[in-house]
Amino acid sequence: MMDDLEGELGLVEDLEDDNDSSDNTSSRGGKKSRFPPVNLMCVETSKETGFHQSTRFCLEHIREAMLHHRWQEAAEYMACYPQMFEDTTVSSTKHYKEVIWRLSTEILHHHHNTKMEDYNHIYERIKHSGVKHYLMISLEHSFHLLLHGHIEDAKRHLLAAESWRYGKESAAQYQKMKLIQAYRSLLDYIIWCDKKFTLSDFNDPVGNQEMQNYYRQASVNLKEILKNPGVWDPFILSYVEMLEFYEDHSEALNVLNDYAYDNNFPPNPNAHVFLYQYLKRHDAPEKKLIKVLKVLHVSVPSHELMLEYSSLLLQSEKNSHIHKAVEVVLEMLDFACWRSDLDVWKCLKAVIQKLQLQEDWRKVVLEKMEVRKDWWPVLHFTSHHARKDSEENPELMEVKASLKEVLCPDITLKYAAAGVNS
Repeated sequence: MMDDLEGELGLVEDLEDDNDSSDNTSSRGGKKSRFPPVNLMCVETSKETGFHQSTRFCLEHIREAMLHHRWQEAAEYMACYPQMFEDTTVSSTKHYKEVIWRLSTEILHHHHNTKMEDYNHIYERIKHSGVKHYLMISLEHSFHLLLHGHIEDAKRHLLAAESWRYGKESAAQYQKMKLIQAYRSLLDYIIWCDKKFTLSDFNDPVGNQEMQNYYRQASVNLKEILKNPGVWDPFILSYVEMLEFYEDHSEALNVLNDYAYDNNFPPNPNAHVFLYQYLKRHDAPEKKLIKVLKVLHVSVPSHELMLEYSSLLLQSEKNSHIHKAVEVVLEMLDFACWRSDLDVWKCLKAVIQKLQLQEDWRKVVLEKMEVRKDWWPVLHFTSHHARKDSEENPELMEVKASLKEVLCPDITLKYAAAGVNS
């Protein structure tokens, strides 16, 4: 926000360059800032009008008040600053409108006497001051209403934004409109949830019909989301929840599979998490669960679901799955976040014990530990770790101590309880 203020305070002086040369405008980003950190002194230039000077003074005072959290003072100056809407300088008008939008909402957010009417007044004034930011201001306005529990009002503003048109639709405008539609559908889902939780009798035809109406309204645009590649986690989850409620499991599975495996979408580990959780809820075969977690393991080897992945592999009778389980748990323990997790170490011990039923178990462990032999002892098996584990989690120390000779057979480790030689 302060960077934007700095840029705006330079706009008036930049007007001189606009009159002299159009080439200078392309190099503004490379100019050294003319905005000192404190107490700017305004010097009227030969081409700066009194109007521009007074508004620049006003913006400087707003900046100082905001920096020192003097929100009442900032609000008083801000009441004067919107006169910049009257500025006829084409090159700066759009900038001022966005600055007024950002400053006003920031001040209102911090001011202790702010009312909802104040927000509504600012948003409506800025929305109708020009067309450039109309859609995004409408979306932000609906967010604010939603956060304060005014769901129907938020939906009404998004419906108005959906019907808004200006000139020939650009690619950017198309994307923003899709975002508006998606959030409007998310509000339909929220209302649907409220109806579901308050409906005491699902056999009530009136209540059921009302829920069905919101479901249909929400599903139209939520289904369309998959035609626009992106990260749409909350929208996908909302759609799947409604499909599950109405027992349309085939469509729910199609949506989740497309979201996880469609190459047009950006890589998204959450998509595989959602698919796994859905399959698990519906008692899918272990083979399918393993397949989904295998993909997740590649992208996020430290994910908490890797513990379930290793457990599923451990239940298999295939030797290759046991070998994979060793790899999965060791990779979890490569990350500091799992270093002291008892469940992960217990899982590793269980995997090693099952692996030891195979004749070549030492070879398998040696292969997995080859790339770790130089740094794993320092990460897990120092005297510091021994002292810390013995004090904070004796059971963890017992499990780790039983594994140190298996994992690092040729290394002298100092991981032992006080007074005990390794």
